[in-house]
This record gives sequence, structure tokens and C-alpha cells, in this order.
Amino acid sequence: MSQPFILAIDEGTTNAKAIAVSKLGEVLSKGSVPVELAHPNAGWAEQDPEAIWNAAQSAIEACLQQLDAELLAGIAISNQRESVLIWDRSTGQALTPLVSWQCRRSEEICAEIAKKPEAELVKKLTGSVIDPLFPASKIRWLLDHLENGTQRAIDGELCVGTVDSWLVWKLTGGQQFVTDVSNASRYQLFNISTFSWDPLLLDLYQIPEQCLPSVIASTGERGVTVGLSTIKDGIPVLAQAGDSHAALYGQGGFNPGVVKATYGTGSSLMVRINELPKNDYGVSTTVAWDDGKPSLAMEGNITHTGSAIKFISKILGISDITKLSELAWSVTDSSGVFFVPALAGLGAPHWDAKARGLITGLTDAATPAHIARSAFESVAYQVADLFFAMQLSGGAKFSALSVDGGPSKNVNLMQFQADLLQVPIIRSETTEVSALGAAFMAGRTLQWWPEYRDLDALSKEVQVIKPNPENTVVLENYKLWKVAIDRARYSPN
Repeated sequence: MSQPFILAIDEGTTNAKAIAVSKLGEVLSKGSVPVELAHPNAGWAEQDPEAIWNAAQSAIEACLQQLDAELLAGIAISNQRESVLIWDRSTGQALTPLVSWQCRRSEEICAEIAKKPEAELVKKLTGSVIDPLFPASKIRWLLDHLENGTQRAIDGELCVGTVDSWLVWKLTGGQQFVTDVSNASRYQLFNISTFSWDPLLLDLYQIPEQCLPSVIASTGERGVTVGLSTIKDGIPVLAQAGDSHAALYGQGGFNPGVVKATYGTGSSLMVRINELPKNDYGVSTTVAWDDGKPSLAMEGNITHTGSAIKFISKILGISDITKLSELAWSVTDSSGVFFVPALAGLGAPHWDAKARGLITGLTDAATPAHIARSAFESVAYQVADLFFAMQLSGGAKFSALSVDGGPSKNVNLMQFQADLLQVPIIRSETTEVSALGAAFMAGRTLQWWPEYRDLDALSKEVQVIKPNPENTVVLENYKLWKVAIDRARYSPN
């Protein structure tokens, strides 16, 4: 039976996806197109903005092929966060690559900022530590490397924005230059107490406010489609949110106590909070969303998880991740081998930009299977580091971990994660949880689900993976993981 639907675009680091969601919360159709990530220099990571837009259009087209496009009620966006680009306001032409959230090219800028007296206020104002992960230093780098960049930004000639802003701009034919509060809170230029661009931070990074998008709520109409080949004119864009925020929303994180982990190229743990924590333990505070009421969240970001597995697959010459997984779990443990994937430094809760990746614990008994297993285990260990840090910061234990994303489909990895954390893992059977969360936000705008209880009532397929309390070996190995982390940390001596 034909039924109205919301089109949710999820533009990630490695894929652009589109799903269609009905009023019953069912995924009616999907489309997915890969996007390339380039590493032109050590520690650098970037993408082609036009290639991202083309991939999004192709994903939309694939999704809509199976549906009656006349029933499209609105569009939602979830996106990889912290990745930023500059484009010409008058022509819409991208002037720079999209500098990825993984990119470390602005390390020196961060080091200089950290020396300034005002630097001690950054964590208080933004909820995050000074690090190349966040767009502020990347924007400064891009303006410095664009001819007359700063002056053009002051004169209003440039648009500087994250992926969500780029997609809304493209969808609306250049009519709307906006970001939502969840994405804005990742810029390290946004005050999470006043919910606005902060003059002190803008001055600290020397970034003109004129080049930044307007900040609006996560829900509500933000223009309509114009001039697209895949969608007719006049379809409203109804929601946008960072992918981790949208995933938390899709996992029911608007309810108290729900902590989620999204496993992807990197990983994010997030839980909604009612007030700023007194101690951070290396964890950031961010804006969760604004769906009529602004909400805060506690979060940690891991730079390399899925990409860590991919890195080891390259080292071992096994391109098929399924075969790599079979090899990894063919042994009962890693035989003391640990892989610390600090391939571009360490993110939360360690925050060591100069840390470097290593494989440690090698003996003549080590095999490729042990190295493969160490890659998968490194994902779980990094999540555990954050999980325990967030418990300390929030002052309360979590009773479960809700998970989503590609690596979460690996049953062995999730059992290892449950045994390590000693809490149940609640795994969503819906792969596209970020896109689904964005669709839920758009549906709130349409009044499809006016109350949270309406979203809670939607049918959701989950699998519960219970921990094995007798698996004490994994807890002993976690102590050795911490030793490996210390070895990867930067030491000037």
C-alpha cells in the first residue's frame, strides 16, 4: 500500500546512504554509494565535496526508484561531523577539499592556541579540549591557505561549513546556509551554554563570524528543494543532526540513561545529560539536539575503530573483512598481542595528538590470526576506555550499552565487548540508525510522532547480547591493553 515517507540522508565518511521511513517507523527502501577518503600526506585526510554531493544524489535516486516520489513528505540529514570545507557564496563552487574529522593537519595551530591565556576557557565554553579533531583549527588552516581567505571571509564572500551545511545548501539551490545546534557544538567555536557562536572563541581562532552558517534547531523546516534532478521542487528539508546525535535519537536516547556506541570508521559513545558534569575524565560535553528543547550530552570520540580493522587487513593482505574476522576469531585470544590504532593520535579519553600506532607483545608464537584478533579487540578496548571514563564523569554506572554501525554486526566482537564491560549489549537490527534518528526528528516536525512516547511505541528489532561473568581473562587482558596504550603515548624523553 502506498504511504507517505520521509527521506533521510546519512552522509558518512565512507558511504552516502539514503533511506525512506514510513509513519510506522519502517524502512521502506534504501540506497548506498561509497565515497573516497584520500590521505595526501601523513596524518592528513580529505574528501572531494562534489563527489560527496554526487554520491548523496545517487543514493537518493537508488532509494526513490522503489517508491512513489509524490508521497515524499520531507527530507532529513545526518552527517559525519567535524569535517569542514569552504565554498564560494555567489557561485556555490567548493574552494577547498572537505577536510575530514580524522585530519591532523592543524596540529601546529592547536599547539599555538593552547599556549594562549584564553585557551583555558575553551573546555568550559565548548565542552571539548583543544584538538585537531574539531573544525576551528581546520578552518583557520584553510583560510590561511586560501588566497585572501580571511579578508574574503570578512567580506562575506565565503561559506565555511560542515557536511550538513553543504548538503542543505545543495538541496535548497543555495538558498539556505545553516547548521543545527548539534553540528555547531562540534566546531569549537560554539558556546554550549548560550547556544551561539562565541566572540571569545572566534577571536581566539581568528575566524570571522560572517563566514559561518546560521545556527538553528535540529528540527523544523530549513528551506525547500530547488533544481534537483532526483527530487521535485518544494519538498521541505525538516531536520539535520550530526550522525552520532541522530544515532542516539534513533536508539531512544531522548529517554534517561540510554548510552549508545556507534561503530564506524571511528566510534562515538554518547548519553544525554541534564547538567554539565563536574569532572570530565577526558570526556567531552556537547549539544545533543534541539527538537523543541535544547538537550546536552556527554560524549567521547575514537578516531580509529572500523578503520583500524581495515588498516590491519591491508597489512595482512586480506581485503575481505569477513575472512579477516574468521581468521581473528579462529584463535581463543590474541596471545598477548595488542594493536593500538593511534594512526593519527589518540582521541577520547586520552587526547594525545602525538601518540602513534603500534603492535606490541609479539613473540615467535604470534601468528597473523593473533594480529587480526588484536585489531578487533582494539575496537572493544577503546570503547571500554570511554565507557568507564563516562561512568566516572557522570558519577553513575550504565546498565547496558546500545550499539549500532557496521562493526556491531560482528557477533564475536559484540560478545567480547559485553564480556569486557560486563553489561548487556543491545544491538539494533536496523543498520541505518543515524538516518533513522534524523527521520524521527523530521517526523516530529511533521507531527507524525508529537511525543517521545509515540517514538517509543514504534516497533524496533533488537538483539540482546549478555556478558559472560566467568570470562575473567578478558578483564586481565584489559590491564595489559592499558600498558600498550602507555607505550603508544608521546614521550619527549
